[in-house]
Amino acid sequence: MTISGSKNAALPLMAAALLADGPVTITNVPVLNDIFTFNKVIAETGTEVTYDRDQRELTIDPTQMDSYVAPYDLVRKMRASFYMTGALLGAAGYARVSLPGGCAWGPRPVNLHLEGFRALGAEIEMDGGYVIAKAPNGRLPGGSFTMTPSSVGATVNLVLAAVRAKGRSVIRNAAMEPDVVNLCENLNTLGARISGVGTPVLTIEGTDRIQPGTINNTPDRIETGTFMIAAALLPGSDVTLTNTLERDLGSFTDTFRKLNTGLEITDSTIRVRSADRIPPVSIQTAIYPGFPTDLQAQWATMMALADGKSTVTDHIYPDRFSYVPELVRLGADVERRDNMVVIKGPSVLKGASVMSTDLRASVSLVMAGLAAEGETEVLRVYHLDRGYETLEDKLNAVGAQIRRVSE
Repeated sequence: MTISGSKNAALPLMAAALLADGPVTITNVPVLNDIFTFNKVIAETGTEVTYDRDQRELTIDPTQMDSYVAPYDLVRKMRASFYMTGALLGAAGYARVSLPGGCAWGPRPVNLHLEGFRALGAEIEMDGGYVIAKAPNGRLPGGSFTMTPSSVGATVNLVLAAVRAKGRSVIRNAAMEPDVVNLCENLNTLGARISGVGTPVLTIEGTDRIQPGTINNTPDRIETGTFMIAAALLPGSDVTLTNTLERDLGSFTDTFRKLNTGLEITDSTIRVRSADRIPPVSIQTAIYPGFPTDLQAQWATMMALADGKSTVTDHIYPDRFSYVPELVRLGADVERRDNMVVIKGPSVLKGASVMSTDLRASVSLVMAGLAAEGETEVLRVYHLDRGYETLEDKLNAVGAQIRRVSE
């Protein structure tokens, strides 16, 4: 099973292409609805966007950019569209970007982004649900900002705003996720001057020019973790994942080893063989390299089949448990307690109609359906298409029986 390029890493690269003086080609870009949505957001600026789906290559040419607005009707569909604020502020010294939308769970305010922009010298005001960001005399002077708490989205936005500033910018308590590392490394290949990549302190020396060129997207670590969990929970599974980077999984791999599955790892492949018994393994989400919040729903689904009691605690987004009542519909013994769920296994899951409410919840319900007796119907799968490329094809190729039905 081939792992697709990362959606979460591709979106910052797409925004970064707006900083260049000519066309930027991004390789390994997955065919996903969120990519299409962000293409439309970028095209609103007059930027030329060309996507070769067969080659998974996306070329963005900002040389004809003549608008610096990201409208509500597009930004509301995807939270990552707010990266346009940092990109336009860096590229043109001006941005008018709608407040974002995205998955319908939990408050995820942009205050940290705005405080960071101000620290770099931007003037910020609000107007009818839009953020208006201006750089004095067209370029930010640069500055210093400490993130409290650390945030991937805010780190990305400040990096985008800072690389073409006049002076030096320092971002402390910066996110260290692979998505941020990939962005910084690729920007450096195009002429940016970012040091401290992969550490909590990023120092950015502003530069006059970001060159055109080709940059490379990283494999999707969340898809990798999802399929590792799927292989572990289905009896008799033996799945090899290719085009992946185990190093990007952080502590997830160490946690996964506690399942006592057959696990073989090389530079770019991971092989998982299911065990006869799933032991209960409790987890707590944390910022990278801790257990990813984007994998907790999948882990909870697997723990419903484990031989004993376990807990899943989310310290990142405590409201991210919309999947719990749907798992209960399938027969799981799962109880939510504030930012934690208590899971008593093993449960015998039985097919039913369930409804997904966000991207990761939807894939957890598909996984539960694979483990359940009888037929399971997962509704509102458009959430899946935001973040998993040809999910049913990949799972069917290793023995699943999934059909997509148009209503």
